[in-house]
Amino acid sequence: MSTPISELLSGAAFEVIPMKGTIEKAVLLPAGAIVSVTASPAKGMEATIDLALDLSERGYRAVPHLSARMIKDRVELAGIVKRLTEGGIERAFVVGGDAQEPGDFFDALSLIRELTDLGHPFRELGVTGYPEGHPTIPDDKLRTALIDKQPFATYVATQMCFRARSIVDWVRSIRADGVELPVRVGIPGVVDPVRLLTIAARIGVGSSMRFLAKNRRAVFRLLRPGVYKPDKLVKSLSQQGGRLGLNGLHVFTFNQIAPTVDWYQRMLRTAR
Repeated sequence: MSTPISELLSGAAFEVIPMKGTIEKAVLLPAGAIVSVTASPAKGMEATIDLALDLSERGYRAVPHLSARMIKDRVELAGIVKRLTEGGIERAFVVGGDAQEPGDFFDALSLIRELTDLGHPFRELGVTGYPEGHPTIPDDKLRTALIDKQPFATYVATQMCFRARSIVDWVRSIRADGVELPVRVGIPGVVDPVRLLTIAARIGVGSSMRFLAKNRRAVFRLLRPGVYKPDKLVKSLSQQGGRLGLNGLHVFTFNQIAPTVDWYQRMLRTAR
């Protein structure tokens, strides 16, 4: 049993990086699109919050990443939540983050529990899934963490993947563990390898190295000659997805928004 490509595409979220000029590029995204805003130690949480609020004012469904290790304590978290909710933002995505010296929140779960104590301020709360594992966290701990986060979350968005079989096998395994959350599959958009490296350098050497460590397979595939397009991956996901609770795509744009939107609209027209 397959999942229609149009169904995968219609639930797409687009991930952007808070950098100079991002908002001008983001207006090319479909009106009202879900736009996920990353957080990195080099840019700080303030950049993520500012961009998310700007996107929300322009009618997008902004999803700021709340990086647990970048938030000092409950007071700072409460201030962030206040800004976001007063700005009309109803969604957030919680990650552990890469900051070397965390404050009160060592991982995503500890921050999620604090959000619960603050009164469940977000209508939707996403957490991360790792179909291809993590370089420093064992698979059994990743699985336990996802099970522990399930009562607080509304969906899972996966790391960036290139193999449909890896994603499908992982989703089946978490279903067997009792995880019933909808899954948004992380895929790359249309990526020019040279541009990708330029963005990595501007984000900061430290965070770039951590990204490379976490996503070695993905980066090696992206750095092959020519522009990468995810057509085959999406078609393969459609064919293999079945009734697994796939809730759409999480598209990593790397701020190459125009070519990614062109690709997305072409795929959507063809699917319909």
